Amino acid sequence: MSVAVKRAYDPPAAGDGYRVLVDRLWPRGLSREQLQIDEWLRETAPSEELRRGLHGGELGWGEFRRAYLAELKAHRDALRRLAAAARQDRLTLVFGARDAAHNNAVVLMQYLKMLGAD
Repeated sequence: MSVAVKRAYDPPAAGDGYRVLVDRLWPRGLSREQLQIDEWLRETAPSEELRRGLHGGELGWGEFRRAYLAELKAHRDALRRLAAAARQDRLTLVFGARDAAHNNAVVLMQYLKMLGAD
């Protein structure tokens, strides 16, 4: 299984494979041509409450991660499809957050790898 995460503001690369935007909001200042995504799965993004809690400092990384994993269970079918695609070709989860280590795409990548192990 090949899943990667990449910031929306980093240029797309030929090796990215299937690119999926996983944020609820479109990244500021970027056009569709610049972003070059194949799919936008905004329904799998964290709820507004979780997103604001993480970015506002009310939620720590561990709390956010646990709550977001719980939310992802509601989207298991769509995510199984992505996990299957990642077994065939490289899948790149595109996100807009500044913090490359603590964002929803990192948690989603971990979740997809768990689904791929099923």
